[in-house]
Amino acid sequence: MPDTQLPHADEDRQSPAHTPASAGSRLRLLGLDFGSTTSSMMVAEAEIGRHSLTGRMGLGEPRILHRSQPVFTPFRQQTLDETAISRLLDDWLQQAGWQPGSASPAAGAALITGLAARSDNARTLARLISERIGDSLIASADDPRLESWLAFMGSCATLSRAHPQHALINLDIGGGTTNPALGINGQISACGCFYIGARHLTFVPGSYRLSGLSATGQSLLHHLGIDKQPGDDLSPEEVAQVVRLMVEALESIASGDGNFFRQSDCHQQLVQVPFPAAAALDTPRLITFSGGVGELIYRHINGHGWPGTSYFGDLGVDLARAIVQSGVLSAALHIQPEHAGRATVMGLTLHSCDVSGSSLYLSHPQQLPLRDLPIISRLPADTGAGGWQQALALAAGCRQGACLSIEQSGQADHHSIRTLADNIRNAIRAVRLPPSQPLVLLMDTNLGKTLGQYITDWGKEPRALFVIDEIPLREARFVQIGRPHQHIVPVSFFGMN
Repeated sequence: MPDTQLPHADEDRQSPAHTPASAGSRLRLLGLDFGSTTSSMMVAEAEIGRHSLTGRMGLGEPRILHRSQPVFTPFRQQTLDETAISRLLDDWLQQAGWQPGSASPAAGAALITGLAARSDNARTLARLISERIGDSLIASADDPRLESWLAFMGSCATLSRAHPQHALINLDIGGGTTNPALGINGQISACGCFYIGARHLTFVPGSYRLSGLSATGQSLLHHLGIDKQPGDDLSPEEVAQVVRLMVEALESIASGDGNFFRQSDCHQQLVQVPFPAAAALDTPRLITFSGGVGELIYRHINGHGWPGTSYFGDLGVDLARAIVQSGVLSAALHIQPEHAGRATVMGLTLHSCDVSGSSLYLSHPQQLPLRDLPIISRLPADTGAGGWQQALALAAGCRQGACLSIEQSGQADHHSIRTLADNIRNAIRAVRLPPSQPLVLLMDTNLGKTLGQYITDWGKEPRALFVIDEIPLREARFVQIGRPHQHIVPVSFFGMN
């Protein structure tokens, strides 16, 4: 549901995860969010430095440089309008003062979902982005769990940490989907996705004259016995029936009632990624909202009137009003998230990237960036030789390169590091990993250079090996390693598990 005519909120400030002890270089962060209905962009900047207490490299408090208003994603029927997308990207980058040729490091991501993620559309977007920004960014196709994770982080991670005794369920409601995420004390434990959104039925603005409907919208009308096609007028009662079914679905998501989605084929088709986690909660829950519908809800709670009938040409206003009237969904509306509304692009820009430590091992820095590397496995450092051989055998099948995460429990000594290096080197030999095939090892300790030197026998065994240290290990499926800058590299994760 587009919200291009809603005013900007006050400029946002993100609570810092790190407070660098001394100012070093700055990292520019870019987020691009392309969906079925709307698209938006954000540019921020953060200082890179060492945390004054932990000594880890990290990002200071981001400063938002530019945040676009959401605009309609330009389509020609089901295909992206390449000319309009090109003009949109150029305008955004010009407004943000983005200079790709700058010596400052840059990182970020482009999230492509819904109709925009169809293979031909995704390829077009990836090409247009790369032509303007280079290959320092990832272009992630349809990943509903990532969208849920980003919306939670961008909207209410701070609120969740402020209420650690509560389970917080954020419902990110857009044009085509609702993306729920469950978190406690800022840590997300479950994500889902449902085909519940404002633009499954579209109208001539100011009326309920149907101008279009999605496959989900057709299914809903058929299930409710409403025989209407584009050009027909829906009665207010018929609109209320559709909205009521959506609200009942949202209530079921928030309460963990999976039985609702087993009632009929129509109900089952609303589920893309199940979200059963809420059913087992034994702590009090808070329900928050983000996305275009979420922004309407909180604007109303803060004293603004409702826009008129189908003001945005969809069900957004009706859905927002029904949520406010729901006893289940409205119970915590007085507790408002920090960034309701454009939460996905906020999370994408500010939470998709970390920076490495400076003791990393890069055998071939000229090969960076490395994009879209699958994270094959996450193994404890004391894993036996068989475990490493099994993981490296999987990595060998990824010709473009692969990544392994290493968890170090406790203090590492010289013997344990040598044992770890021996196990990895022997596994590499056993599976005959080609020397030119990139292998990335992620560590949460500052032993990257030492481990890399041991694995390659101090460079005697040439290999495309990249050991990135001091990285908080995430439950993700893919990673990108950016170009080195002043002995560090940006690391971006996507595809949250």
